[in-house]
Amino acid sequence: MKAFLDDDFLLDNDTARRLYHEHAKALPILDYHCHLSPQEIYENKTWLNLTEAWLGGDHYKWRAMRACGIEEKNITGDGADYDKFLAYAQTMPAAIGNPLYHWSHMELRRYFGIEEILNEKNAPAIWEKANAALRSEGFGARDLIVKSGVTVICTTDDPVDSLEYHLKLQRDKDFGVRVLPSFRPDKALELNRAGFAGWLGKLGERCGREIADYDSLLAALRDRVQFFHQAGCRVSDHGLDEVPYAEASREEAAAIFARALRGERVSGEEERRYKTHLLIELGKLYASAGWAVQYHMSAIRNNNTAMFDRIGPDTGYDAMGDSPVAGPLSRLLDAMERQGALSRTILYSLNPADTPVLGSLAGAFQGGGVPGKIQLGAAWWFNDTKEGMIHQLKALAELGVFGRFVGMLTDSRSFLSYTRHEYFRRILCSLIGGWVENGEYPDDEEQLAALVADISGGNAMRFFGF
Repeated sequence: MKAFLDDDFLLDNDTARRLYHEHAKALPILDYHCHLSPQEIYENKTWLNLTEAWLGGDHYKWRAMRACGIEEKNITGDGADYDKFLAYAQTMPAAIGNPLYHWSHMELRRYFGIEEILNEKNAPAIWEKANAALRSEGFGARDLIVKSGVTVICTTDDPVDSLEYHLKLQRDKDFGVRVLPSFRPDKALELNRAGFAGWLGKLGERCGREIADYDSLLAALRDRVQFFHQAGCRVSDHGLDEVPYAEASREEAAAIFARALRGERVSGEEERRYKTHLLIELGKLYASAGWAVQYHMSAIRNNNTAMFDRIGPDTGYDAMGDSPVAGPLSRLLDAMERQGALSRTILYSLNPADTPVLGSLAGAFQGGGVPGKIQLGAAWWFNDTKEGMIHQLKALAELGVFGRFVGMLTDSRSFLSYTRHEYFRRILCSLIGGWVENGEYPDDEEQLAALVADISGGNAMRFFGF
């Protein structure tokens, strides 16, 4: 029987162990999609205790706690920080099979040197030991990033953001990690959501122009793309919970936008027309700037409206969606290709049933002399589990070119989440090692080392042009 979380954790064969320990383990981390705060990085944020550092903002943990009957007071409410930590410790023993069990113990070990298995009985001792570390030197946000071996971080940023802290970080010569913005213009597309007019006002203020019509919206977005590019941005990011496609002329999109600007609600079909046209126009901007694009699809958000009204979004009440993907995405990518708006693109779906769909569709739009131009994105959110990662990796290998994959990302708000890259690399090496030991790929050390290095960061560095 193997010990829990030993040195060969998840490494199921001799080749896997060799690949991980000799090649993957020490490679730097390129985190090309996360939700970390650039301000907290700049200020080298510190935390009073483990609850602040570990549970604050982590909706993965909150969902598990709710499933164990923990009252909201001790999850996102006004409960004492120690009570919240104790509630999470009580959750742990029941979380067998959930990646949280692995991640939580990996984080305790890698950052705090805590080898104990977290439960209600030893929670007080673990609390004291972790808090003592957090109060010591070398446990600020920057310190954790450096300890994790991170070289590039791409945050997620609204077009109206000033990028103040990105610019400050660029001028800070004492911090060697590149912290770059990503362009996330979702609010420009959601013209039926509350706050659309207010967001347009902020965009106009930021650009020094009134957003009075569709042309001025496009001009403002063009200005912001240029500004983000100067600040080091090389990737955009879109949350397409439902993939839109409905053909529309510029005049039709402008008329729909004008109605929304007057405060009128537009129909679902009109919204799809507007979104389709704007996505293609944005695609042209990205292609012109030489950016990559990420499309995150098939989430169904804020399912529990009572809790949304109480504590807001991104608190653990989202789920996998099952809206159509293949048809509208095919037509959208095709329209972009025909209009010169299809740049390097990563496709993610929160629904694992879409994985082979995206893998096969990506192959229809490869080309232009760009290796891996259209990517089947990493197992995302509910799928970044052991089996979810294996499912994504196998689909990619069977339907595309495995060796061109841009690899793992954290998609996290936590500075302690970089152990997820270790988790991924162990799974990656185990999968490759299994193929080798089964005679499905040659045992060529040089080639295998290159594969592991490319998928662990080299491909992403070239793909994004960092």
